[in-house]
Amino acid sequence: MTARIKSKRSKWHVATAAEAIVAAQFARFDYDVSVQYGANQPEYDLIIASTGKMLKISVKGSADGSWGLTQSHLRKAGRANYHGAADIWLQRHNLATAICLVQFGNVSLDAMPRIYLAWPKEIVAKLKGAAGGRGDTILYENYTRGPRAAGAGTNERLPDDWKMTKERVEALLSEIRTTDS
Repeated sequence: MTARIKSKRSKWHVATAAEAIVAAQFARFDYDVSVQYGANQPEYDLIIASTGKMLKISVKGSADGSWGLTQSHLRKAGRANYHGAADIWLQRHNLATAICLVQFGNVSLDAMPRIYLAWPKEIVAKLKGAAGGRGDTILYENYTRGPRAAGAGTNERLPDDWKMTKERVEALLSEIRTTDS
């Protein structure tokens, strides 16, 4: 009989793995990668550069199919003001810093997690459109709302064009000014 080993994966493990995998994936795409050293720095976790263009990246890891992004802003925005919480979250982000979402949920340890890349404004639009337009504090990778939930039956799904591909990275970089100007 094989003993079952309890997973000791913590939020720290998820965050650390997410940042390392994202840095490796950008390097695989032939970008120069600079990772911040030390305790979590505000705004971004790493920078990629190529042909005079630079992009700051904030990495968000998850192991449950969702990313809780704006719940800490609900109190400031007002009770159940999901759109207001999303607006506060957006104000705290540099609009030129891309958000990289890494999903470990239902991914075996010998496989790559699913990775997405989006601008903060794109994420806020998804959050505000969730639950039939009521909005939400949680960004879901792929989730269908139950029959008693706001927006019952709605499927919350990240757009396919957010998948981190070389083409997606190039598209985001093309929107950035060159570092030489």
